[in-house]
Amino acid sequence: MLRLQGMPQSLPRRLEGLRNGGLCGWGGKDKNDPRSHLRSSVPAGGLSGATIIDSLDTLHLMELKEEFQEAKAWVEESFHLNVSGEASLFEVNIRYIGGLLSAFYLTGEEVFRIKAIQLGEKLLPAFNTPTGIPKGVVNFKREQRVRNIRKVLRKIDKPFGLYPNFLSPVSGNWMQHHVSVGGLGDSFYEYLIKSWLMSAKTDTEAKDMYYEALEAIETHLLNVSPGGLTYIAEWRGGILDHKMGHLACFSGGMIALGAEDAKEEKRAHYRELAAQITKTCHESYARSDTKLGPEAFWFNSGREAVATQMSESYYILRPEVVESYMYLWRQTHNPIYREWGWEVVMALEKYCRTEAGFSGIQDVYSKVPNHDNKQQTFFLAETLKLCLAPHPLPGHRYLYLLFSEDDMLSLEDWVFNTEAHPLPVNHSDSSGRGGG
Repeated sequence: MLRLQGMPQSLPRRLEGLRNGGLCGWGGKDKNDPRSHLRSSVPAGGLSGATIIDSLDTLHLMELKEEFQEAKAWVEESFHLNVSGEASLFEVNIRYIGGLLSAFYLTGEEVFRIKAIQLGEKLLPAFNTPTGIPKGVVNFKREQRVRNIRKVLRKIDKPFGLYPNFLSPVSGNWMQHHVSVGGLGDSFYEYLIKSWLMSAKTDTEAKDMYYEALEAIETHLLNVSPGGLTYIAEWRGGILDHKMGHLACFSGGMIALGAEDAKEEKRAHYRELAAQITKTCHESYARSDTKLGPEAFWFNSGREAVATQMSESYYILRPEVVESYMYLWRQTHNPIYREWGWEVVMALEKYCRTEAGFSGIQDVYSKVPNHDNKQQTFFLAETLKLCLAPHPLPGHRYLYLLFSEDDMLSLEDWVFNTEAHPLPVNHSDSSGRGGG
């Protein structure tokens, strides 16, 4: 039997069993409640179907043909855009626009492209501000237009080269000096390096902004604990909070992804930095009773990589740690990342599975899970996609994406958005060859 390096011998059988047992948690509901099937919608201004659209590419990649056709039919017949109300620009963009565009590029089905364009036009009002910096909330009733954003960001004074999380779309000034590579700041840095890659390495402005920002992060936020763990702290007006959020754990993968295009003398350094940050995030999992990571973990009072209060001890099926495992595996082929990924899926199976899907848990330090009654849409869009993917091995239809060959959604040809929806690199920009 063909076996890939670092793969547990029983992994193909186990994965097939998980799939047959309903690992997807597919139910076609918005943030569907895995236990009672109650709905809890994302802030989408009246739009429905977040789970369905967020799952389109995952269903396609896993060759769940019946479920994919069901989802496609729903998009064609029931995804109505004649809605009113306020929606989160960020959430609609990464879940709906990202899901639709990814489904289009993977399948070529025009319905997804058309719906993405129609919905994108409804988001334009958010950009009609004096600075061109969009508002965080868009009202679907108005129609306005897009303006340049990067000019403002390049021109504005940045404290020590850092980008605070809050910028006024009216004045163009920072609203408060809180800097985080986790929540509220993460996707900004991620999209700088990914804009460079998606442009087939022609968007030099994005590249320069990324490496300048990374240098500032390393200078002012990066720390090593007494126990030797490397982490990225948060910055509040010059004072460091020695904690790292689960959301910030994507940064190991981001730094690995960008290492190749750094200055030659920095490449090895960035690869090692990516590995050390990812190791720290793994420790936040390994030091919990469930082997799942808390929402945030601290480095103080002799305690390292653990949550210090109940309000930060929960796990809501987040993907960022597994995301970094995937990128580090693709970069290094070190089997440790596959082993760590398998530990995650076993912990999900043991502590988060319910009769109808998967639920977050309220305390990763308790072996008796107290479920939060929600299956987040990003579990299907991100966590699951990073766990499972089709692979043409004899007798085995699905394997971890960690265990797939490198040409499965090759990083040379595809870029994942922050919701893990794959979008093609625009090779035509540099070589005249179509992306995908």
